[in-house]
Amino acid sequence: MDVLVKIGQFLLSLSILVVLHELGHFVFAKLFKTRVEKFYMFFNPGFSLFKFKKGETEYGIGWIPLGGYVKISGMIDESMDKEQMALPPKSYEFRSKPAWQRLLIMVGGVLVNFILAFVIYTAVLFAWGEQYLPAENAKYGIVCDSLSESIGLKDGDIIVALDNQKVERFSQIMPEIILNRPSSIQVIRDGANVDVAIPNSYIPALIERSSKKFGVDPTISLRYPFHPMKVGKVVKDSPAKLAGLQKDDEIVSVNGVNFTYFDEYKEYLATQAGKEINVLVSRDNQEINLKLTTTEEGLIGFQPLLDLSGFKYEAVEYTFAQAIPAGIGKGFKKLNDYLKQFGLIFDKDIKGYKSIGGFGTIGSIFPSVWDWHAFWELTAFLSIILAIMNILPIPALDGGHVLFLMYEIITGRKPGDKFMEYAQVTGMVLLFGLLIFANANDVVKWVSNW
Repeated sequence: MDVLVKIGQFLLSLSILVVLHELGHFVFAKLFKTRVEKFYMFFNPGFSLFKFKKGETEYGIGWIPLGGYVKISGMIDESMDKEQMALPPKSYEFRSKPAWQRLLIMVGGVLVNFILAFVIYTAVLFAWGEQYLPAENAKYGIVCDSLSESIGLKDGDIIVALDNQKVERFSQIMPEIILNRPSSIQVIRDGANVDVAIPNSYIPALIERSSKKFGVDPTISLRYPFHPMKVGKVVKDSPAKLAGLQKDDEIVSVNGVNFTYFDEYKEYLATQAGKEINVLVSRDNQEINLKLTTTEEGLIGFQPLLDLSGFKYEAVEYTFAQAIPAGIGKGFKKLNDYLKQFGLIFDKDIKGYKSIGGFGTIGSIFPSVWDWHAFWELTAFLSIILAIMNILPIPALDGGHVLFLMYEIITGRKPGDKFMEYAQVTGMVLLFGLLIFANANDVVKWVSNW
C-alpha cells in the first residue's frame, strides 16, 4: 500500500507538470495563430488510452508516462513528419512564423514550469507557513555514521556554523556542505567550541555513498532521546509481530539494557543481529517481556513514534502579501541549489553522475502517506527540475530548438531541414541513452539494497 501511495503521488504530480508544460507551448502557438495538431499527456505510440478532437487539435492521454507533447504543424520534432515538411510552407505552420515567435513558442513550456514553481511555493507558504528546527536548538546534537566520524565529528556534537557562518536551519546542514563545500564545521562539544576540518575527500565519499541508495544518505542526522519511544506500525510477519508487539507499546529496555538516545538502541540491536533478545515493553501500565529473534540486519520490524516535543521549532506564518515575495525567493533558492547540484554531475573528482536516478529515485522522494503539504512542495521542486532539464541545449529538447533559433536570429540563416532531422535523431538517441542509464542506476541501487 505504501508503494501505491508513492506511485499515485508521483503520477499525479507528473500529470500536472506535463499538462501545464505542454500548455505553455500550446498557448503561445495559438497566440501566434500556429496550428496545433495534437495535445497529449504521456506518449501514445500505437494507441491512446483516451482521445477526442476539438477544432483542429486532437487531445488525448497516452499509455507511456514519460512526458507529453504537442504536435505543431510545420515543425521537425519527435514525430519526424517528413511528408509534411516536404510540402510548401503554409501560413499557419511553425516554420512560416518569425524567429522571435518560434522562440517564444519553444520556451513557453519552460516559462510555465518556472512560474508554476513560484506560484506553488507562494501558495504553500500562505496555506501552511514554515516550521523548522534552528540548528542551535538541536539540543541533543547529531548522530554520525562512520564517514562523518572519520573527519572528526562525534555523536552529540551541536553544529552551529560552516566556515564560521551561522547555520540557521538544521535541515540545511547537509545540503550546504555538499553544494557550497565549506572547509570547516564549527560545533559545540561538551560545552566547548570545536573546529572540525572538512578534507577534500569528504564530499566525493559522501556523493559515492548516497549514489548507492534511493534518496540521500544523510550521514549526519538529528539525535532523538530514547524515552518515551512508542511503537507505531508493526510490520506484518516481522519478529516484532510474531512476538506480540503492539501499536502504542512503549519499549523500556532490550536485554536489560537501558538507552538514553535512540541511536544507541539501534547500534545495540545491530550487535544482536540474528540473535534472540528480550524486549521489555510497557502496555496499559503493565510491563511485559517479549522474546524474539532479530533479523540479519539487526531489526525487529516496527516503526517508532519518537517524541519531538523536547525540540523547540520555529514557526513562520505569512499573509498573502508576504507569501508572494517569500515564495518567489524560495523558488530562486531551490533553482540555485539545483543548478549547483546539477553541476556536480560534471565534476571529475566528485563523479556526481553516479547519483543520477530514474523514475525509482524520483518516486521514492514522495512520502508513503498522502500528504498534500509534501506533495505540493515536491511538485514545485520537480517543476524546477523539469524546466532546467528541458532548457538544456540538446536536440529533441526545448533547449535544442532554442539553440538553433538563437543561431538563426544572430546569423540570419535558418538551419536546413536535413540538419534538423539529423539533430533531432541524435538528440533522441542521447535522451534514450540517458534514460536507460538513469534507470539502470536505480536497478543497481535496488539490487545492492536487496
